[in-house]
Amino acid sequence: MCVGEYNSGRLSDPVTLPKRYQFRADDLEPRFGFFPRTNAVDISDLAQSSGEWLRGGGPESDIVISSRIRLARNLAEYPFVNQAGPAERHEIESTLEQAITGIRKPKLEYFSVDDFSSLDRQFLVERQLISREHAEGEGARGVAIDASERISLMVNEEDHLRIQVMHSGLDLDAAWKEIDKIDNEIERHVTYAFDQRLGYLTACPTNAGTGMRVSVMLHLPAVALTEQVEKIFRSLQKINVAVRGLYGEGSQPAGDFYQISNQITLGRDEANLIGTVADVVPTIIQYERKARAYLQEEKREVLHDRISRAYGILRNAQTITSEETMHYLSRVRMGINMGLIKDLQIPTVNELFIYTQPAHLQKMSGSEMNSANRNIERARYLRDNLNGGEAPSGNGGDLI
Repeated sequence: MCVGEYNSGRLSDPVTLPKRYQFRADDLEPRFGFFPRTNAVDISDLAQSSGEWLRGGGPESDIVISSRIRLARNLAEYPFVNQAGPAERHEIESTLEQAITGIRKPKLEYFSVDDFSSLDRQFLVERQLISREHAEGEGARGVAIDASERISLMVNEEDHLRIQVMHSGLDLDAAWKEIDKIDNEIERHVTYAFDQRLGYLTACPTNAGTGMRVSVMLHLPAVALTEQVEKIFRSLQKINVAVRGLYGEGSQPAGDFYQISNQITLGRDEANLIGTVADVVPTIIQYERKARAYLQEEKREVLHDRISRAYGILRNAQTITSEETMHYLSRVRMGINMGLIKDLQIPTVNELFIYTQPAHLQKMSGSEMNSANRNIERARYLRDNLNGGEAPSGNGGDLI
Protein backbone atom coordinates (compact mmCIF):
# COMPACT_ATOMS: atom_id res chain seq x y z
CA MET A 1 0.00 0.00 0.00
CA CYS A 2 1.54 3.29 -1.14
CA VAL A 3 -0.40 5.72 1.02
CA GLY A 4 -1.34 6.13 4.67
CA GLU A 5 -1.60 9.05 7.01
CA TYR A 6 -2.12 9.91 10.64
CA ASN A 7 -5.64 10.57 11.82
CA SER A 8 -6.14 11.13 15.53
CA GLY A 9 -8.90 10.12 17.88
CA ARG A 10 -9.23 9.98 21.67
CA LEU A 11 -11.42 8.28 24.19
CA SER A 12 -11.27 10.83 27.01
CA ASP A 13 -11.11 14.53 27.73
CA PRO A 14 -7.67 16.14 27.45
CA VAL A 15 -5.71 17.91 30.15
CA THR A 16 -4.58 21.44 29.32
CA LEU A 17 -0.78 21.77 29.53
CA PRO A 18 0.81 25.03 30.77
CA LYS A 19 2.89 26.83 28.14
CA ARG A 20 6.25 26.09 29.79
CA TYR A 21 5.62 22.36 29.28
CA GLN A 22 4.23 22.61 25.76
CA PHE A 23 5.92 21.30 22.62
CA ARG A 24 7.67 23.83 20.39
CA ALA A 25 8.03 23.06 16.68
CA ASP A 26 11.63 24.33 16.47
CA ASP A 27 12.77 21.63 18.94
CA LEU A 28 12.65 19.16 16.07
CA GLU A 29 14.66 21.10 13.45
CA PRO A 30 17.90 19.80 13.53
CA ARG A 31 26.30 -19.60 4.93
CA PHE A 32 23.86 -21.02 2.18
CA GLY A 33 22.33 -24.33 1.13
CA PHE A 34 18.74 -25.31 0.26
CA PHE A 35 16.69 -27.19 2.84
CA PRO A 36 13.17 -28.31 1.86
CA ARG A 37 10.20 -26.95 3.77
CA THR A 38 9.42 -29.20 6.72
CA ASN A 39 6.65 -27.24 8.49
CA ALA A 40 8.31 -28.27 11.75
CA VAL A 41 6.65 -25.43 13.66
CA ASP A 42 2.89 -25.06 13.77
CA ILE A 43 1.77 -21.44 13.61
CA SER A 44 -0.35 -22.08 16.71
CA ASP A 45 2.87 -22.62 18.70
CA LEU A 46 3.49 -18.88 18.47
CA ALA A 47 0.44 -18.26 20.67
CA GLN A 48 2.33 -19.89 23.54
CA SER A 49 5.31 -17.52 23.36
CA SER A 50 6.10 -13.83 23.19
CA GLY A 51 8.05 -12.00 20.52
CA GLU A 52 11.35 -10.36 21.39
CA TRP A 53 9.93 -6.91 20.82
CA LEU A 54 7.35 -7.48 23.61
CA ARG A 55 9.91 -8.16 26.35
CA GLY A 56 9.89 -4.54 27.52
CA GLY A 57 13.67 -4.17 27.49
CA GLY A 58 16.21 -2.14 25.57
CA PRO A 59 17.10 1.56 25.77
CA GLU A 60 14.26 3.97 26.64
CA SER A 61 11.83 1.04 26.81
CA ASP A 62 9.40 2.89 29.09
CA ILE A 63 8.46 4.98 26.04
CA VAL A 64 10.02 3.24 23.03
CA ILE A 65 8.33 -0.12 22.44
CA SER A 66 10.39 -1.22 19.46
CA SER A 67 12.78 -0.19 16.70
CA ARG A 68 12.17 -1.63 13.24
CA ILE A 69 13.96 -1.53 9.89
CA ARG A 70 12.35 -2.86 6.72
CA LEU A 71 13.95 -3.36 3.30
CA ALA A 72 11.95 -3.72 0.06
CA ARG A 73 13.57 -5.81 -2.69
CA ASN A 74 12.53 -7.24 -6.07
CA LEU A 75 14.06 -9.88 -8.35
CA ALA A 76 15.50 -8.44 -11.55
CA GLU A 77 14.15 -11.12 -13.88
CA TYR A 78 10.48 -10.86 -12.87
CA PRO A 79 7.79 -8.14 -13.09
CA PHE A 80 6.53 -6.50 -9.92
CA VAL A 81 3.95 -8.51 -7.97
CA ASN A 82 1.00 -6.46 -9.21
CA GLN A 83 2.03 -7.24 -12.82
CA ALA A 84 3.02 -10.88 -12.31
CA GLY A 85 0.82 -13.79 -13.34
CA PRO A 86 0.12 -16.83 -11.13
CA ALA A 87 2.97 -18.88 -12.61
CA GLU A 88 5.45 -16.03 -12.14
CA ARG A 89 4.35 -15.50 -8.57
CA HIS A 90 5.00 -19.19 -7.86
CA GLU A 91 8.47 -18.93 -9.42
CA ILE A 92 9.27 -15.83 -7.36
CA GLU A 93 8.16 -17.54 -4.16
CA SER A 94 10.11 -20.71 -4.93
CA THR A 95 13.30 -18.79 -5.73
CA LEU A 96 13.13 -16.69 -2.58
CA GLU A 97 12.08 -19.57 -0.35
CA GLN A 98 15.22 -21.47 -1.34
CA ALA A 99 17.41 -18.47 -0.59
CA ILE A 100 15.70 -17.72 2.73
CA THR A 101 15.51 -21.24 4.14
CA GLY A 102 19.15 -21.78 3.25
CA ILE A 103 20.31 -19.15 5.73
CA ARG A 104 21.96 -21.12 8.53
CA LYS A 105 22.00 -18.35 11.13
CA PRO A 106 19.54 -17.10 12.12
CA LYS A 107 17.43 -20.14 11.27
CA LEU A 108 14.17 -19.10 9.63
CA GLU A 109 10.95 -21.11 9.41
CA TYR A 110 9.09 -20.59 6.14
CA PHE A 111 5.28 -20.68 5.86
CA SER A 112 2.98 -20.43 2.85
CA VAL A 113 0.57 -17.61 3.71
CA ASP A 114 -1.85 -18.82 1.05
CA ASP A 115 -2.28 -22.06 3.02
CA PHE A 116 -3.31 -20.27 6.20
CA SER A 117 -6.86 -19.70 7.34
CA SER A 118 -8.05 -16.10 7.58
CA LEU A 119 -7.76 -16.42 11.37
CA ASP A 120 -4.10 -17.49 11.15
CA ARG A 121 -3.33 -14.62 8.82
CA GLN A 122 -4.93 -12.11 11.18
CA PHE A 123 -2.99 -13.70 14.04
CA LEU A 124 0.29 -12.95 12.23
CA VAL A 125 -0.82 -9.36 11.57
CA GLU A 126 -1.49 -8.86 15.28
CA ARG A 127 2.02 -10.12 16.07
CA GLN A 128 3.51 -7.63 13.56
CA LEU A 129 4.92 -10.48 11.46
CA ILE A 130 3.00 -9.74 8.26
CA SER A 131 1.14 -6.70 6.98
CA ARG A 132 -2.60 -6.44 6.51
CA GLU A 133 -2.02 -6.22 2.76
CA HIS A 134 -0.10 -9.52 2.85
CA ALA A 135 -2.85 -11.16 4.89
CA GLU A 136 -5.56 -10.01 2.49
CA GLY A 137 -3.60 -10.77 -0.69
CA GLU A 138 -4.10 -13.67 -3.07
CA GLY A 139 -1.95 -16.30 -4.75
CA ALA A 140 1.52 -17.63 -3.96
CA ARG A 141 3.03 -15.75 -1.05
CA GLY A 142 4.88 -16.62 2.12
CA VAL A 143 6.53 -15.46 5.30
CA ALA A 144 9.71 -16.59 7.08
CA ILE A 145 10.04 -16.08 10.83
CA ASP A 146 12.83 -16.70 13.32
CA ALA A 147 12.21 -18.27 16.73
CA SER A 148 12.42 -14.95 18.57
CA GLU A 149 10.01 -13.24 16.12
CA ARG A 150 12.59 -10.51 15.79
CA ILE A 151 12.94 -11.22 12.07
CA SER A 152 10.28 -11.74 9.42
CA LEU A 153 10.51 -11.82 5.63
CA MET A 154 7.40 -11.43 3.48
CA VAL A 155 7.44 -12.90 -0.01
CA ASN A 156 5.11 -11.50 -2.70
CA GLU A 157 3.57 -8.71 -0.65
CA GLU A 158 3.72 -5.37 -2.50
CA ASP A 159 7.30 -6.22 -3.47
CA HIS A 160 8.83 -9.63 -4.11
CA LEU A 161 10.63 -9.49 -0.78
CA ARG A 162 10.25 -7.39 2.33
CA ILE A 163 12.76 -8.03 5.11
CA GLN A 164 11.90 -6.80 8.59
CA VAL A 165 13.99 -6.76 11.77
CA MET A 166 12.48 -5.50 15.02
CA HIS A 167 14.29 -4.93 18.33
CA SER A 168 12.88 -4.02 21.72
CA GLY A 169 13.46 -0.43 22.84
CA LEU A 170 15.46 2.21 20.96
CA ASP A 171 18.02 0.07 19.12
CA LEU A 172 18.11 1.09 15.45
CA ASP A 173 21.84 0.46 15.00
CA ALA A 174 21.54 -3.18 16.08
CA ALA A 175 18.48 -3.65 13.86
CA TRP A 176 20.38 -2.22 10.88
CA LYS A 177 23.42 -4.49 11.40
CA GLU A 178 21.17 -7.54 11.55
CA ILE A 179 19.02 -6.73 8.54
CA ASP A 180 22.03 -5.70 6.44
CA LYS A 181 23.62 -9.12 7.04
CA ILE A 182 20.42 -10.97 6.05
CA ASP A 183 20.02 -8.82 2.94
CA ASN A 184 23.61 -9.52 1.87
CA GLU A 185 23.19 -13.27 2.42
CA ILE A 186 20.11 -13.41 0.20
CA GLU A 187 21.69 -11.21 -2.48
CA ARG A 188 24.49 -13.76 -2.87
CA HIS A 189 21.95 -16.12 -4.45
CA VAL A 190 19.51 -13.84 -6.28
CA THR A 191 19.80 -10.75 -8.45
CA TYR A 192 17.92 -7.71 -7.16
CA ALA A 193 16.32 -5.16 -9.45
CA PHE A 194 18.77 -2.25 -9.17
CA ASP A 195 19.41 0.90 -11.18
CA GLN A 196 22.69 2.81 -10.88
CA ARG A 197 20.84 6.13 -10.75
CA LEU A 198 17.63 5.19 -8.91
CA GLY A 199 18.90 2.48 -6.59
CA TYR A 200 16.71 -0.51 -5.66
CA LEU A 201 13.56 -0.56 -7.79
CA THR A 202 10.27 -1.02 -5.97
CA ALA A 203 6.60 -1.38 -6.88
CA CYS A 204 5.78 1.91 -5.14
CA PRO A 205 8.04 4.77 -6.28
CA THR A 206 8.19 6.24 -2.76
CA ASN A 207 10.19 3.17 -1.65
CA ALA A 208 12.77 3.31 -4.44
CA GLY A 209 16.40 4.10 -3.66
CA THR A 210 17.49 2.32 -0.53
CA GLY A 211 14.11 0.57 -0.23
CA MET A 212 14.46 1.23 3.50
CA ARG A 213 11.78 2.14 6.00
CA VAL A 214 13.05 3.03 9.47
CA SER A 215 10.43 3.17 12.21
CA VAL A 216 10.19 3.49 15.96
CA MET A 217 7.05 2.59 17.91
CA LEU A 218 6.40 4.98 20.79
CA HIS A 219 3.97 4.89 23.69
CA LEU A 220 2.89 8.51 24.30
CA PRO A 221 -0.05 8.55 26.74
CA ALA A 222 0.95 11.76 28.56
CA VAL A 223 1.62 13.68 25.34
CA ALA A 224 -1.82 12.58 24.10
CA LEU A 225 -3.52 13.44 27.39
CA THR A 226 -2.01 16.94 27.40
CA GLU A 227 -2.91 17.59 23.76
CA GLN A 228 0.63 17.84 22.40
CA VAL A 229 0.25 15.07 19.81
CA GLU A 230 -1.02 17.21 16.94
CA LYS A 231 1.71 19.85 17.39
CA ILE A 232 4.51 17.31 17.45
CA PHE A 233 3.24 15.32 14.47
CA ARG A 234 2.65 18.37 12.30
CA SER A 235 6.28 19.32 12.91
CA LEU A 236 7.45 15.81 12.07
CA GLN A 237 5.64 15.88 8.75
CA LYS A 238 7.50 19.09 7.83
CA ILE A 239 10.82 17.25 8.11
CA ASN A 240 9.57 14.22 6.11
CA VAL A 241 8.89 11.97 9.08
CA ALA A 242 5.59 10.08 8.86
CA VAL A 243 3.31 9.13 11.75
CA ARG A 244 1.22 5.96 11.66
CA GLY A 245 -0.71 3.70 13.98
CA LEU A 246 0.18 0.46 15.74
CA TYR A 247 0.03 -1.66 12.56
CA GLY A 248 1.90 0.76 10.34
CA GLU A 249 0.82 2.23 7.03
CA GLY A 250 -2.91 2.89 6.76
CA SER A 251 -3.64 2.05 10.41
CA GLN A 252 -4.97 4.41 13.06
CA PRO A 253 -3.39 5.07 16.48
CA ALA A 254 -4.68 2.86 19.30
CA GLY A 255 -3.66 2.70 22.92
CA ASP A 256 -1.53 5.85 22.49
CA PHE A 257 0.91 3.89 20.29
CA TYR A 258 2.44 5.73 17.35
CA GLN A 259 4.97 4.66 14.75
CA ILE A 260 7.23 7.34 13.31
CA SER A 261 9.21 6.59 10.16
CA ASN A 262 11.03 8.16 7.23
CA GLN A 263 8.90 9.21 4.28
CA ILE A 264 11.66 9.49 1.66
CA THR A 265 14.07 6.76 0.55
CA LEU A 266 15.30 8.08 -2.82
CA GLY A 267 18.52 10.11 -2.79
CA ARG A 268 19.43 9.21 0.80
CA ASP A 269 21.79 6.53 2.03
CA GLU A 270 20.98 4.12 4.84
CA ALA A 271 22.91 6.00 7.52
CA ASN A 272 21.10 9.22 6.65
CA LEU A 273 17.67 7.59 6.85
CA ILE A 274 18.44 5.98 10.20
CA GLY A 275 19.73 9.31 11.45
CA THR A 276 16.59 11.14 10.31
CA VAL A 277 14.45 9.05 12.64
CA ALA A 278 17.03 8.56 15.40
CA ASP A 279 17.59 12.32 15.71
CA VAL A 280 13.95 13.19 16.45
CA VAL A 281 13.13 10.34 18.84
CA PRO A 282 15.01 11.80 21.85
CA THR A 283 13.05 15.04 21.52
CA ILE A 284 9.73 13.21 21.49
CA ILE A 285 10.85 11.14 24.49
CA GLN A 286 11.76 14.34 26.31
CA TYR A 287 8.29 15.80 25.75
CA GLU A 288 6.59 12.63 26.93
CA ARG A 289 8.70 12.75 30.09
CA LYS A 290 7.88 16.44 30.59
CA ALA A 291 4.17 15.74 30.19
CA ARG A 292 4.37 12.86 32.70
CA ALA A 293 6.22 15.08 35.16
CA TYR A 294 3.57 17.78 34.80
CA LEU A 295 0.76 15.31 35.40
CA GLN A 296 2.56 13.93 38.44
CA GLU A 297 3.31 17.35 39.92
CA GLU A 298 0.31 19.44 38.92
CA LYS A 299 -2.51 16.98 38.20
CA ARG A 300 -1.68 14.17 40.61
CA GLU A 301 -5.25 13.46 41.66
CA VAL A 302 -6.49 13.41 38.05
CA LEU A 303 -3.61 11.14 37.04
CA HIS A 304 -4.16 8.72 39.94
CA ASP A 305 -7.88 8.62 39.28
CA ARG A 306 -7.54 7.79 35.60
CA ILE A 307 -4.91 5.12 36.18
CA SER A 308 -6.74 3.47 39.09
CA ARG A 309 -10.05 3.52 37.19
CA ALA A 310 -8.36 1.91 34.19
CA TYR A 311 -6.76 -0.81 36.33
CA GLY A 312 -9.99 -1.44 38.18
CA ILE A 313 -12.02 -1.82 34.99
CA LEU A 314 -9.50 -4.23 33.48
CA ARG A 315 -9.52 -6.38 36.63
CA ASN A 316 -13.31 -6.44 37.04
CA ALA A 317 -14.90 -6.15 33.59
CA GLN A 318 -17.22 -8.96 32.47
CA THR A 319 -17.18 -7.83 28.84
CA ILE A 320 -14.79 -5.41 27.14
CA THR A 321 -13.93 -4.39 23.56
CA SER A 322 -10.49 -4.29 21.94
CA GLU A 323 -10.56 -0.50 21.81
CA GLU A 324 -11.43 -0.16 25.49
CA THR A 325 -8.74 -2.68 26.42
CA MET A 326 -6.04 -0.82 24.48
CA HIS A 327 -7.10 2.47 26.05
CA TYR A 328 -7.08 1.20 29.64
CA LEU A 329 -3.90 -0.86 29.23
CA SER A 330 -2.20 2.29 27.96
CA ARG A 331 -3.09 4.08 31.21
CA VAL A 332 -1.93 1.10 33.28
CA ARG A 333 1.37 0.90 31.39
CA MET A 334 1.99 4.57 32.11
CA GLY A 335 1.10 3.99 35.76
CA ILE A 336 3.67 1.21 36.08
CA ASN A 337 6.42 3.28 34.48
CA MET A 338 5.62 6.22 36.75
CA GLY A 339 5.76 4.03 39.85
CA LEU A 340 2.03 4.30 40.56
CA ILE A 341 1.26 0.59 40.14
CA LYS A 342 3.42 -1.80 42.12
CA ASP A 343 1.97 -5.26 41.53
CA LEU A 344 2.36 -5.52 37.75
CA GLN A 345 5.31 -5.71 35.33
CA ILE A 346 5.73 -4.08 31.92
CA PRO A 347 6.29 -7.35 29.96
CA THR A 348 2.92 -8.60 31.24
CA VAL A 349 1.13 -5.48 30.03
CA ASN A 350 2.96 -5.52 26.69
CA GLU A 351 1.79 -9.10 26.15
CA LEU A 352 -1.79 -8.23 27.10
CA PHE A 353 -1.87 -5.61 24.34
CA ILE A 354 -1.32 -8.42 21.83
CA TYR A 355 -2.99 -11.41 23.48
CA THR A 356 -6.30 -9.58 23.88
CA GLN A 357 -6.54 -8.93 20.13
CA PRO A 358 -9.32 -10.85 18.31
CA ALA A 359 -7.27 -13.52 16.52
CA HIS A 360 -5.12 -14.25 19.57
CA LEU A 361 -8.17 -14.80 21.77
CA GLN A 362 -9.62 -17.23 19.26
CA LYS A 363 -6.35 -19.09 18.74
CA MET A 364 -5.87 -19.53 22.48
CA SER A 365 -9.46 -20.64 23.05
CA GLY A 366 -9.32 -23.06 20.14
CA SER A 367 -12.53 -21.82 18.52
CA GLU A 368 -13.80 -18.94 16.42
CA MET A 369 -16.06 -16.46 18.22
CA ASN A 370 -18.34 -13.61 17.26
CA SER A 371 -17.65 -10.11 18.56
CA ALA A 372 -19.85 -10.38 21.66
CA ASN A 373 -18.29 -13.66 22.75
CA ARG A 374 -14.80 -12.27 22.12
CA ASN A 375 -15.58 -9.37 24.43
CA ILE A 376 -16.59 -11.81 27.17
CA GLU A 377 -13.52 -14.00 26.59
CA ARG A 378 -11.26 -10.92 26.57
CA ALA A 379 -12.60 -9.80 29.94
CA ARG A 380 -12.10 -13.29 31.38
CA TYR A 381 -8.54 -13.41 30.04
CA LEU A 382 -7.75 -10.03 31.59
CA ARG A 383 -9.17 -11.06 34.96
CA ASP A 384 -7.18 -14.29 34.91
CA ASN A 385 -3.94 -12.50 34.15
CA LEU A 386 -4.40 -9.45 36.36
CA ASN A 387 -5.82 -11.06 39.50
CA GLY A 388 -5.99 -14.81 39.10
CA GLY A 389 -9.53 -14.85 37.71
CA GLU A 390 -11.17 -13.53 40.90
CA ALA A 391 -12.80 -10.11 41.03
CA PRO A 392 -10.66 -8.02 43.40
CA SER A 393 -11.90 -5.80 46.17
CA GLY A 394 -10.66 -2.28 46.89
CA ASN A 395 -9.33 0.22 44.37
CA GLY A 396 -8.20 -2.28 41.74
CA GLY A 397 -4.49 -2.64 42.51
CA ASP A 398 -1.55 -1.57 44.62
CA LEU A 399 -1.22 2.18 43.99
CA ILE A 400 0.96 4.59 45.90
